[in-house]
Amino acid sequence: MSLRTLPLVFINLGGEMLYILDQRLRAHNTSEDKSEKGVWSESDRRRVLNDIVGTMFSKSFMDELLKPQQLYSHRTMKTVLTRLAHTSIMRLNPASMDRLYELMIMAFKYQVFLCPRPKDLLLISYNHIDTIREFVRDTPVVMNQVDETHRNIIEVYSSLSEGQFQLLRQTLLIFFQDMHIRVSLFLKNQIQNPSGRFVLTTSGPVPYGADVPGLIRTFDLRGREVNRSEFPPGGTYSGLVREGSFDLNGDRVLRLGRNLYRVEHPEETQTSRTHSVQPDSAPNPLAKEELNQLARLMGSMKAENVPKGEPQFRINLFTTDQEEEAASGGEQEAMFQVINIQAVQDEQAASELARIAGQFTDEEEKLENPSSNKGDDLLAMMDDL
Repeated sequence: MSLRTLPLVFINLGGEMLYILDQRLRAHNTSEDKSEKGVWSESDRRRVLNDIVGTMFSKSFMDELLKPQQLYSHRTMKTVLTRLAHTSIMRLNPASMDRLYELMIMAFKYQVFLCPRPKDLLLISYNHIDTIREFVRDTPVVMNQVDETHRNIIEVYSSLSEGQFQLLRQTLLIFFQDMHIRVSLFLKNQIQNPSGRFVLTTSGPVPYGADVPGLIRTFDLRGREVNRSEFPPGGTYSGLVREGSFDLNGDRVLRLGRNLYRVEHPEETQTSRTHSVQPDSAPNPLAKEELNQLARLMGSMKAENVPKGEPQFRINLFTTDQEEEAASGGEQEAMFQVINIQAVQDEQAASELARIAGQFTDEEEKLENPSSNKGDDLLAMMDDL
């Protein structure tokens, strides 16, 4: 497994988390409900993003994260991201964070699946960093932290070979294995099956530097081309005229990793067009459907450690049970058989299950001991920030 996977996972998942929180806060700022709108302001949204980004890109934290190390388990990664979200003035309950983590995982997994080349994983990460930089553009101190981290990532990953990037991609795919959570945004765009597996097309642009399939060339012993023939490639392919920029600034060409909840056409996640697409000021309705699933779970984000006299920050995302049911894609549930499980168990059966569960827990803790120790170091470091 690659020892350079952890920083990219953390940055990309953290970026997806910021996308979702930013969209929900903007939606509430534009709410027509005046009584609800008065609970917070635009400055609250900026403060939340600045607090999270400031901790996420702090020098001591990133220096520790960029050291070669094994990728964390999902449990440890979720704990780190939960602690990251709680560095702001809001709090998420466990159910909210579970759903939020699932959305982040599936979004990044889809991006990895569509990544043309293993090296282009950097372009996905840079798209996340570019958008995060825009979030904090009015806070020079935090913006400098983002720039410094970006420079360090360029320095660390620019020397990796194609084989090392391929190993990094394989490590990511192992990390995502068996994660098949259904996302209503993907279901509505028909890029995910009801089983939770993605639908990958056989058309589109080929990786930069690769030939468009459909041509067979024959060479003689001297290397001279002697014959050409064509065959149906089974799809419509196109070549890329230029490569995305791997510098601190520049056109990434690849659109994967951009803010799916604010762009005008979220389905265009492959490559950029010849003309630039400006972000749409209104939240995308398809993206809102998925975010609405998160709303009633999140319920409220309570402020902690806020000085007396300062208004607390509270956000209500779901208003009615009907909205939750409509957003959760109820029609998809009808495609699956419902199994009723009896919740009441006798004392003997409960004791036996507890004993078996304890054995699994002990074994898992032994296997994850090196990773969990490393995660504890990062969590302790976040407490000191």
